[in-house]
Amino acid sequence: MPFYRSHVLVCADPECLEKGAHDVADALQDELVAQGLIDEIQVLETSRIGSCANGPEMMVYPEGVHYVGMTADDIPFLVEEHFLKGRIIEKFREVHKAIVDEELGPLRPKEVRVVLRNCGEIDPMNIEDYLAVDGYQALGKVMSEMTPELVIDEVIKSGLRGRGGAGFPAGKKWAITRQVQDGPKYMVCNADEGDPGAFMNRRVLEGDPHSVIEGMIIGAYAVGASYGYIYCRAEYPLAVETLNVAIAQAREFGFLGDNILGTDFSFDLEVRVGAGAFVCGEETALMASIMGQRGEPRPRPPFPSVKGVWDKPSNNNNVETYANVPQIILKGADWFASMGTERSKGTKTFAVGGNVAKPGLIEVPMGITLREIIFDVAGGIKDGKQYKAVQTGGPMGGCLTAEHLDLPLDYEALSQAGSMMGSGGLVVMDESSCMVDIARFFMEFTQAESCGKCTPCRVGTRRILELLEKICDGKGEPKDIDMLEDLCHEVAQNSLCGLGQGAPNPVLSTLKHFRHEYEAHVFEKRCPAKVCRSLIRYEIQAPTCTGCMVCARNCPVEAISGERRQAHHIDIDKCIRCGICMQVCNFNAVLVES
Repeated sequence: MPFYRSHVLVCADPECLEKGAHDVADALQDELVAQGLIDEIQVLETSRIGSCANGPEMMVYPEGVHYVGMTADDIPFLVEEHFLKGRIIEKFREVHKAIVDEELGPLRPKEVRVVLRNCGEIDPMNIEDYLAVDGYQALGKVMSEMTPELVIDEVIKSGLRGRGGAGFPAGKKWAITRQVQDGPKYMVCNADEGDPGAFMNRRVLEGDPHSVIEGMIIGAYAVGASYGYIYCRAEYPLAVETLNVAIAQAREFGFLGDNILGTDFSFDLEVRVGAGAFVCGEETALMASIMGQRGEPRPRPPFPSVKGVWDKPSNNNNVETYANVPQIILKGADWFASMGTERSKGTKTFAVGGNVAKPGLIEVPMGITLREIIFDVAGGIKDGKQYKAVQTGGPMGGCLTAEHLDLPLDYEALSQAGSMMGSGGLVVMDESSCMVDIARFFMEFTQAESCGKCTPCRVGTRRILELLEKICDGKGEPKDIDMLEDLCHEVAQNSLCGLGQGAPNPVLSTLKHFRHEYEAHVFEKRCPAKVCRSLIRYEIQAPTCTGCMVCARNCPVEAISGERRQAHHIDIDKCIRCGICMQVCNFNAVLVES
């Protein structure tokens, strides 16, 4: 491979692309050619570098200088100053502060990157970059040294469990698929990442697609599959583009297609783009969508390992599961099993969001505690507020309180606590969050995403949402809390698929740990967190109000009255509780009461 004295990574995240990242990259290539530097400096388009707020963004190595806000017109100046004269351009330099809102920044304390090891480090559009970091070495080892049975045994021994949420042992699923005598067989990758705020799989697909492809090829060899599908949602256009490029390159290099690496094993795959239905994260609904049918789940058994795509044996794992496989084959099952807990091995990626100082994408060993993630890895609660709860497992997970901070994050511990691992979403909440409103938010999402096939989910989630809205609006009755709890159990027990079965979890967990907040809403007509609009009121404090009339001029319903330089008053009957008066007051004279 050629030696370059500098590498320039240009962010190709959709947000930066909208601001002209492609134009900047093209202009940089042209200018380097014009200056005779094209053989010394390599330009790569890569996934997200920073927050993209001031894009286009680029990172120049080996200096590690982060430039933002450049246009194509600035490129000649960049090349002359930075690459010819060796001077950093402070005008465009982004200096990282202690708190940076990045999806994937530098390695954080207690992080161990296996799945994310190459993201941001290689050019995802160049297979040679992947080959340079031992890419497809695991496939070569499998093809030359291992039988399908040995591959499956190695994955079983590693303890790898499906990272899509259920945590079913990956090797065991492969073994079941291999034992089925029917054919042809298919490998399916679930890249339909639909949890609000989750972006773990997207970053892997955008930053290291070949690790997923290699994992799928190895899995196909193990189960005897001849074709595969990567089911990716249409909301991930960059991931879809990157995957299609990577598949074409893998096919060109002989890693896909007929007689892979000179053997009698043949396997190929393609990307199928989904329309963004959350329920298609459920494997039977996903496979129905792949076949062009309505994305609805079906009863199981038969399981997809027996009857999946085109009614043939099909193995389904998610992006993160497949991305682990090459490293397990290269470094051995014992290496992978040395991380994590007794029953949950390896590492797990999490998208940490909400009220933390350092949100973003992390990868940590299984068994790490919530306290370590929130306070050590994510920098603690922002703005000096107190921790209240964390929602794990996405919209079908549960809320965990301060008493769970020392809970080890593994499949069994989270399940016993009334939550779940899910695909890896963590939403942290501080003292200002209303847990009834949080439950309403997640139920609103799952209710809207219900496919409607089964009555318990279609009707039950709507009734649950109506009760939550009634309580948040201050119209709750004493019987509503018990009715809500009973209804949640009925929906969970009788729904057809995981969406309906898990939809009540946020409600049940908040009822368990924050029942007093529900009771305050129902019995006292009060929202302790001062979030639910129908249960709060705005008041102007007479000693503080200067009578500047700014609030009165901005009130959309003319609910504020008072003379200039005199304390003003809010008419509660007219007030729509929009909060504009508090936002525009320069003297902190408007307070919210519950």
